[in-house]
Amino acid sequence: MSNSDRTPPENKGDWEGFREIDRAIAEDRLASYTWKKTWADPWGRLKLILIFVGLSAFVAFVVVHDAIL
Repeated sequence: MSNSDRTPPENKGDWEGFREIDRAIAEDRLASYTWKKTWADPWGRLKLILIFVGLSAFVAFVVVHDAIL
């Protein structure tokens, strides 16, 4: 048979990860989901820590540099 309405065929497989993301989008908590998943990943945690340390060092540099001049 032909699929005239161009809808994808139903798949009986369950995609649990996508279901969790879909629920997060529906509940408008995608940012919270992203932060939690990033913090759970060791490399993601390292990146977050390095980014925040870098930003803190930059802010400290700007404050000290402006105070001297």
